[in-house]
Amino acid sequence: MILTTTNNIENFQIVDYLGIVTGSAYDSSYSTNGKKMSFTDMFSMTKYREMYTLGLEGIKEKAFQNLKDNAVKLGANAVVGIQIDVEPLANSSTLLVSITGTAVKVK
Repeated sequence: MILTTTNNIENFQIVDYLGIVTGSAYDSSYSTNGKKMSFTDMFSMTKYREMYTLGLEGIKEKAFQNLKDNAVKLGANAVVGIQIDVEPLANSSTLLVSITGTAVKVK
């Protein structure tokens, strides 16, 4: 599956536009692979940044997988024009990642 933020793919021809697809995922930004950040680690900027980054990457990967699954259901082999939105949910450590693009068939 080809995924791109551009509206076309070099050396490929878009033969069919199949519709808009989304993929979303949410989880705590302070946990990754089931491991949560300890209270004392929250005061270490290095640990905080490391766990936040790993947590965000994990959530983003889940959202991309959901996007690909939804595109495959439409018969697509590529998604173009991808946009990523990351939103913190109010009063929590939860992040919501939403990815949107256009499912297409290319040859």
